[in-house]
Amino acid sequence: MEPDQYALMARVECTHWWYAGMRAVVAALLADVLPSRPHILDAGCGTGGTTLWLRRFGPVVGVDLAAEASAFWARRLLRAARASVDALPFPAASFDLVTSFDVLYHRRVADEISALRECWRVLRPGGLVLVRVPAYAWLLGAHDRAVQTRHRYTRGELVEALRCAGFEVLRATYANSALLPLAIAKRLGERWWGASQAEMAVPPAPINRALHAVLAAEACVLRRWPLPAGLSVLALGRKPLAEHARGTGGAA
Repeated sequence: MEPDQYALMARVECTHWWYAGMRAVVAALLADVLPSRPHILDAGCGTGGTTLWLRRFGPVVGVDLAAEASAFWARRLLRAARASVDALPFPAASFDLVTSFDVLYHRRVADEISALRECWRVLRPGGLVLVRVPAYAWLLGAHDRAVQTRHRYTRGELVEALRCAGFEVLRATYANSALLPLAIAKRLGERWWGASQAEMAVPPAPINRALHAVLAAEACVLRRWPLPAGLSVLALGRKPLAEHARGTGGAA
């Protein structure tokens, strides 16, 4: 991301409806599969708001390459290290869960499959990976340029990348579906009136609560059924218990 985006993220990620709602979605996808007190790696932890939230499940370590992000870790008492997601500084089979939220899309990640293979390496057999990326290349907009987006994904692209890295794909879904029409309208508006940082600004409290409620409702649905479209794509994969050649993942 551009350097100023890290300070902006740190200011809003504990209160903004999008962060709170997406954490509800993550909790729903992990609810029925997460072991008790897993050891967790947050790969691409940014300024650490979601890393802190993940502590409710078990001990967490974060990594991020950006010096701008690392400036926030000490004040949040995070265990984190500067490292790239495609060269994780941990031994093989160290974690039960690896999360990677809005990381693989970035310009600094030249090959998402290599990064996912690193996740596969540091997971114990039977360990889980949960990945989130922005959806649909045709939604590329000003915010994507500010955060240095390399690619926006379809569900099929993310599933295929996980399978190529050796994971069995357990769940794959879009999310933030209800707001997709508004996002399309905003992208069209950018062509006429220019861009702003409104996507990262915390709206007035009633609106913030209402938008959070929309994503929380989606989270309830996602615990049972995938959504067919949305602004984000999430996929949950598992490293096979019996290690074998990569590229033989199971069905979504």
